[in-house]
Amino acid sequence: MTTNPSLPDLSLPNIDATLFDTPTGARLSGAGTSSHAPSFLLLYGSLRERSYSRLLALEAARLLIAMGADVRVFDPAGLPLPDGAPEGHPKVRELREAAAWAEGMVWVSPERHGAMTAVMKAQIDWIPLSVGAVRPTQGKTLAVMQVSGGSQSFNAVNQLRVLGRWMRMITIPNQSSVAKAYLEFDDAGRMRPSAYYERVVDVMEELMKFTLLTRDVAPYLVDRYSERKESADALSLRVSQRAI
Repeated sequence: MTTNPSLPDLSLPNIDATLFDTPTGARLSGAGTSSHAPSFLLLYGSLRERSYSRLLALEAARLLIAMGADVRVFDPAGLPLPDGAPEGHPKVRELREAAAWAEGMVWVSPERHGAMTAVMKAQIDWIPLSVGAVRPTQGKTLAVMQVSGGSQSFNAVNQLRVLGRWMRMITIPNQSSVAKAYLEFDDAGRMRPSAYYERVVDVMEELMKFTLLTRDVAPYLVDRYSERKESADALSLRVSQRAI
């Protein structure tokens, strides 16, 4: 054990020794053992007929499939506002089942009034923080991207990062912001060759790598001392949105 002479008292009187864990590399040795295709859910934030966030999500889907992934792209059309319908609504069930199925996600939002769109936020709000004591998004990977009608901005991706952290997801470092998106897609809806497109490739590569690295050990990566002390009922109550 390494000691520090500037800390003469190394005791931890407030720690429950039966729940205290010392992280080790051996506990991470299962990383990369799964052989099935990584699964990803892609969300986009616009209902327009020519939605650039949808077109960008579809480009991301093509790249992930080419890299060997299993992909679902959720269509937000018909999804009610949060709390505007029961949880058994078909679109809500579809979204929640896809979120539970996925090992990682891609969130793509337009920037509107300097923020993500209501369509994007509604989808995230319908994904529960907890189902009982289980957090459906905890430990899953996330990539964030945005499209803008004007000059390049990062307001939407910054907000998406905050939400990813709140949902206890592993949000990858790289991201994409496509400026003047109306110039970046051809008449068939395919993204034109550009530095923006190459960044999207970079982001999907990184998402795949982080997912392969973490998916088998995600429960251990996000395991917390405080929650090991907390009962399942208490955890469920603490994170329940119904209490707000």
